[in-house]
Amino acid sequence: MEMQHFILPFLLTLGAGLATGIGSVIAFVAKSTNRRLLSFSLGLSGGVMIYVSFAELMPQGAELLTGAIAGKGAEWINLAAFFGGMALIGLIDHLVPSFENPHEAHRVEELQERPKQMKLMRVGLMSALAIAIHNFPEGIATFTAGLNDPTLGLAIALAVAIHNIPEGIAVSVPIFYATESRRKAFLWSLISGLAEPLGALVAWLVLAPLLTDTLLGCVLTGVAGIMVYISLDELLPAAREYGEAHTSILGVVVGMAIMAVSLLML
Repeated sequence: MEMQHFILPFLLTLGAGLATGIGSVIAFVAKSTNRRLLSFSLGLSGGVMIYVSFAELMPQGAELLTGAIAGKGAEWINLAAFFGGMALIGLIDHLVPSFENPHEAHRVEELQERPKQMKLMRVGLMSALAIAIHNFPEGIATFTAGLNDPTLGLAIALAVAIHNIPEGIAVSVPIFYATESRRKAFLWSLISGLAEPLGALVAWLVLAPLLTDTLLGCVLTGVAGIMVYISLDELLPAAREYGEAHTSILGVVVGMAIMAVSLLML
């Protein structure tokens, strides 16, 4: 596969990963948390991911598998790939450190509220590790989608970027309190996001040379499973935790509507 096919999907994945740095900057610059905006944005991100998964990724995967495998086998493989994607990200959730949930809603006011404690350095670093582990399969998902369809890759990259912003806050706040260094807090939040382009590189080096219609179909449907799991397990609960339940649902509906109209116009 030629290098020009690699560049755009990789840049999309890199941009999505670096959004953790945006969260870190917001934590240091903003005076207060815009709860409604964050809740709406996370809901919108979840709506985009869910709609894209069921309306685009799964049908594309099914179409590729049906063309490569005769009979009911294609349908069963498509189903297995979807729940396999869910199982993969669920396993990662089970294995990553769980003493502090890195996907819990965080506010920039925590910079003023939390006391300085050296143990917060460990909290911040473990949060960065947990987020990096989560971001790795997200990077594979974004890159693979972009490789198959750049427009679809852009939509997923934007959705992933939105949900990476609060994660940047989650890393920055405890590290800042432990070190009193905005630079270190920013760098660690940025490093946690670099797992996404790392996932893209692994997808390019390992998956791309082996990419047949059957494998691509399985990967696209598996990506759909990952996206749906992330939306249900992380995005929507986090959106509601900001105390704007109706706003988060509005975000979901708007995200779905934007994707539906965008796909029709393409």
